Amino acid sequence: MKVVMYPHGGSGNHGCEAIVRSTLKILEADGVLFSSNMNEDFQYGLDSVCKIEAEKKHMSYKHLSYWKSLILYHLKRDYDAFDKAIFDGIIREASCSDYALSIGGDNYCYGVPKFIYLINSMLHKKAVRTILWGCSIEPKSIDSSMLEDLKLYYQIYARESITYNTLRRYNLKNVFYYPDPAFVLDPTKVILPNNFVKYNTIGINISPLIIEKENTKGVVQANYTRLIDFVVNQTNLQVALIPHVVWKHNNDLNPLGEIYEKYKDTGRVLLIPDCTAGQLKYVISQCRFLITARTHASIAAYSTKVPTIVIGYSVKAEGIAKDIFGTTEHYVLPVDVLTADDILLKEFIYLMQHEDSIRQYYDRVMPEYIGLWNKFRGLD
Repeated sequence: MKVVMYPHGGSGNHGCEAIVRSTLKILEADGVLFSSNMNEDFQYGLDSVCKIEAEKKHMSYKHLSYWKSLILYHLKRDYDAFDKAIFDGIIREASCSDYALSIGGDNYCYGVPKFIYLINSMLHKKAVRTILWGCSIEPKSIDSSMLEDLKLYYQIYARESITYNTLRRYNLKNVFYYPDPAFVLDPTKVILPNNFVKYNTIGINISPLIIEKENTKGVVQANYTRLIDFVVNQTNLQVALIPHVVWKHNNDLNPLGEIYEKYKDTGRVLLIPDCTAGQLKYVISQCRFLITARTHASIAAYSTKVPTIVIGYSVKAEGIAKDIFGTTEHYVLPVDVLTADDILLKEFIYLMQHEDSIRQYYDRVMPEYIGLWNKFRGLD
């Protein structure tokens, strides 16, 4: 089986990398990945599991396709003419593949994904079977335009039940519920820093996104600072700062670096260097606890049975936690409830107090939850 995967922003977001690796593992397929940042994908070795192509074709007035698009734009009033030409590589490759997978995960959560609509429409006209793969969709985001786009998909795989139930209410056909593909990502063993104490280290991830969404300036960093002060002064835990997205415009290393500079002289806080998705999953699996803003860091923790708190801001965090635990209370902390500097600390103390029961719960629930993929019988 051959599949085309798009859109992909680059493996500097290790959640994106994890989805690609896990998808190919699940489908046992030959894959062609259309990426907007091929250099990142080569950097993290994604070319070892699939072929990588540029998402967009370069347009120049020296190319015939440019002039064709210009004519269509002006004479036929085809205002998508240039975009159609830019994404022609995806259309051509998908036309000789078994399926085309839209793998963005949460691309339908933030604004209107017009270029995804366009590609889906173009592929549909070519009779290519398109699949919306491992998605989360904010229910309030669904309007008539999005609904028409969703109807064009051959199949839709929701990664949590909030999205699944919402789509079912709209009477969309061929909608399925499976966990995020990254739950089956294989950890890749890596040498841990000397001051990382296995199973007695708290992993901490913070992202610029949650800082942007805070209601009170500085409250996110204040909560993390209060938490780390407690860990350093009142426990024997080590602290590992773990980046999961390192894009220049959205880089976890920026806020994590500030924290590291503040605490590096204590000998209790270490900064994990950037590495692959599988290596990050291994690091997280060796932690005793995880506090994270990144969904795929939480997935790495859940799937390796690490008690976790997610600083959430969208349906994906809420939906995944609810499906696993039956509730979001104590497991997802919405960023907009951070109004004082001790709120995260209080939730962490709860996590510590209930560590044993959470691990026992994981032992009962996670094999069946992840095991849904064992029952997967293919895209048909």
